[in-house]
Amino acid sequence: MADWWRGSVTYQVYPRSFQDDNGDGVGDLKGITRRLDHIAGLGCDAVWLSPFFTSPMLDMGYDVADYTDVDPVFGTLADFDALVARAHELGLKVIIDQVLNHSSDKHPFFTESRKDRHNAKSDWYIWADPHHDGTPPNNWLSVFGGPAWQWDARRKQYYMHSFLPEQPELNFRNPAVVDYMESVLRFWLDRGVDGFRFDTVNYFYKDHLFRDDPADYREKETPPGNPYEMQYHIFSKNQPENLRWMERIRRVLDSYADRASVGEMGEAHHAIRMMGEYTAPGRLHQCYSFELMGYDYSAAFFRRKIEEFFTGAPDGWPMWAFSNHDVVRHASRWAKHGVSQDALAAQAGALLLSFQGSICLWQGEELGQTDTELGFEELTDPQGINFWPEPIGRDNTRTPMVWDASTQGGFTSGNVKPWLPVKPPQLARNVASQAGVAGSVLESYRAMLAFRAKTEALRLGATRFFDLPEPVLAFARGDGLLCIFNLSPQTVTVQGTGLGKLTGPSQALTRAGDTLTLGPNAYGFVNVTDGVSLG
Repeated sequence: MADWWRGSVTYQVYPRSFQDDNGDGVGDLKGITRRLDHIAGLGCDAVWLSPFFTSPMLDMGYDVADYTDVDPVFGTLADFDALVARAHELGLKVIIDQVLNHSSDKHPFFTESRKDRHNAKSDWYIWADPHHDGTPPNNWLSVFGGPAWQWDARRKQYYMHSFLPEQPELNFRNPAVVDYMESVLRFWLDRGVDGFRFDTVNYFYKDHLFRDDPADYREKETPPGNPYEMQYHIFSKNQPENLRWMERIRRVLDSYADRASVGEMGEAHHAIRMMGEYTAPGRLHQCYSFELMGYDYSAAFFRRKIEEFFTGAPDGWPMWAFSNHDVVRHASRWAKHGVSQDALAAQAGALLLSFQGSICLWQGEELGQTDTELGFEELTDPQGINFWPEPIGRDNTRTPMVWDASTQGGFTSGNVKPWLPVKPPQLARNVASQAGVAGSVLESYRAMLAFRAKTEALRLGATRFFDLPEPVLAFARGDGLLCIFNLSPQTVTVQGTGLGKLTGPSQALTRAGDTLTLGPNAYGFVNVTDGVSLG
């Protein structure tokens, strides 16, 4: 179906943490295949797989050593083909990560590139001479701490890395690199994948003059935990040539039937505007950023972000998400706004699934899952280790999916130690204990996903917000559907005219005449007339 992605719901799977089928404590492709029924039964349209490619796993697969093969820890290409076939049987599209900005330093291309300055791959990565005093060519910083430049004694040059030193940046100003990456996309498209999620989609091109990034212009009371946040990265990423690459990607996808793309906008400045730029006609199909993955849970915040996108990019298309593998789970971030963990989790799910655009759910959020408290000795994430104890790393959100109340939550055998621990607070929130239980977070997600699927206004309708004071967020979708939320643990009332019947899933919402009573963390949907007003 053409444009299947528009208004769709994608479920993100972190392969290491979804299901371990071979008993080594690490999730794998066969495990994912066995659990696809859960995703289809939830009511999602697509599954996004984080990297499963050959890798030393220093950044858990985001350091790719072979773009066209499966790492043995996850299985084989045959296992991947079986996963795609099963997903398609269940009506699920399959989107896979593409980490094209950088490779592992163990990739054969980099091994050759670093030998000398005259080999066939010498210009496939970003190399630069030192200053006369031996210092790096500019002040660019790594997201994971320290300079973005690593000295290589063989070439007597620096190479650039936006993340780990073991993740050298590819040189997209070399046409051979771009041609190769197009061949990678075609390799997976030919295997039947339905689309790609592009990691760090605004990082591909760097300023060709290697100019210094300026200081961040925004005031800071104290230095942040990560000095990367102290710069405004106008030269080390976000170059206009990025957009030409997006257009080439789109041409590749358009040469296959019913394929789609989504980009990760890793940017702290004007991310919403850039989402619009990257999804303009002829570029990516959809794009998400980290704008909704912070600590603000106010009506004004959500309204501002959604209006900003559709006002600035009426022809673009967003993907909204509250959590993913890089951030604190929203049930933990927003806990103070909930009368209970369940009430907050159910409301957050309904809120997200009411937004105009496409939606991405992070594995476990349909259970109201929270971050896992980990000690330093339990960490594997280089970002978490480098910046311990703050900012918090990413392992806390990546702990295994919990399927039942057994010792390891059904993720792996009870006598096997998983790669990250399953602890009691997470074990208590498992699929088996919530499935079929009225009022559980899982069943609230299933009900909301079914409502969105059958309601065109929620999938494709335009959004019109109502001017109401905090903590109430209210907006109409399409013709005649009011979505209303009380983003607090206190009861509030709203007066309205033109209100019809309550419809769809709801929580703590009642109507008496022209009065809507919204209990703590209430949400619901109301059929309304054209002349509806709220006050």
